[in-house]
Amino acid sequence: MASSYFISLISFTFFILCSTATAETNNGGFSVELIPNIHYSSETPLYQRVNDALRRSVERVSHFYPQKDQSKAEIISVRGEYIVEYSLGTPPVRFFGNLDTGSDLVWTQCSPCPKCFAQTSPLFDASKSRTYRNVPCKAKQCLATSPSVGRTSCDAKGSACEYDVQYGDGSVSRGDVAWDTLTLGSTGGRDVAFPNTVFGCGHDNEGSFDPVTSGIVGLGRGAVSLVSQMGASIQGKFSYCLVPIFSEKNTSTLNFGQNAVVSGPGTVSTPMVTKQDSSSYFLTLEGMSQKAAAEGNIIIDSGTTLTILDADSYSKLEAEVASNIKLQRVKDPQQFLSLCYASKTQFLNEAPIITAHFKGADVRLFPQNTFVKVSDDVACFAFRPPNNGGGAIFGNLAQMNYLVGYDLQKNVVSFKAADCTKM
Repeated sequence: MASSYFISLISFTFFILCSTATAETNNGGFSVELIPNIHYSSETPLYQRVNDALRRSVERVSHFYPQKDQSKAEIISVRGEYIVEYSLGTPPVRFFGNLDTGSDLVWTQCSPCPKCFAQTSPLFDASKSRTYRNVPCKAKQCLATSPSVGRTSCDAKGSACEYDVQYGDGSVSRGDVAWDTLTLGSTGGRDVAFPNTVFGCGHDNEGSFDPVTSGIVGLGRGAVSLVSQMGASIQGKFSYCLVPIFSEKNTSTLNFGQNAVVSGPGTVSTPMVTKQDSSSYFLTLEGMSQKAAAEGNIIIDSGTTLTILDADSYSKLEAEVASNIKLQRVKDPQQFLSLCYASKTQFLNEAPIITAHFKGADVRLFPQNTFVKVSDDVACFAFRPPNNGGGAIFGNLAQMNYLVGYDLQKNVVSFKAADCTKM
């Protein structure tokens, strides 16, 4: 999204296969393959792809903390962002969207579109879908608003529902709230169709979106998120395993239903904390080295690259990390991250292991989770405080090489160390 706002949106591509099943037939769970963003040349240095995402991480905070005055999918890593393929309409039309656990609404650019960002694929033409219907103003789906869904209102005729969603970086999408069939491609060989899925048909969309994408696929906790609309068919469960951004394999796995259960030796779980007027996934981080915290003090987000901590916690953590590294300290060429070292390696092998102490779950963060290359010869600490206050976010670099499972029935998030390149 916009360069000032990070959405390392988990992108996962759902292939459309020849046979299709409705969601009710997949109670055992299914998995979808997420595909890499093909917009970037393989010759483009990784750090060039990542730097924009790092900056967006900080502005991501304003999205979550506004100031007052059964299936397997493949997840693709590009410059710290993850992108998804899905199909919409009847007959189905394939799109790529930024998949975001930090927002709810599924939306795509639709024709006519007087103000749209550049997109390599054709816009969705609702007139060609046999199953497209506008949501009426008085329908409950039109009233399901929250800060992460956006505002809804009636059109000029007073009949159809319209939406207006704005993100922390100034990116926006406006258009019609509608129903249509959303289809996900399962690695089991049969597509999974979700009839009457609520989505946003955007006619006015602005922001620095990648041209390969057409919008956003929200996986938040709100009523109109994809997870909520999948309902009983996935038993409130989804999980992902994010490959490291420097890995030769750039696809990851997204699971739904029973396929998404994270269990077995090494699994640790922490409770989610529900907050009024927010559909984000709040956890309780008791500390990085010492334990002291308020309940629900951090959001886990697949759409943010960096990990954001309050200024005091960050200052103490940076000092502790710096005291354990004996390399030459240098400045970030972008003047964005404060703890940087001269390094030719993909990540800083000399970095100490940091333990994130969540309530009931200790998650060990290795050098690949805590340092990121920002130029050919500089690696920086992938943590920082937010701009102008705000809260904390546990970003996707910290989640790499962990199987991360969300269980909305048990209200827990589970972590299990894994080699995501082999899943």
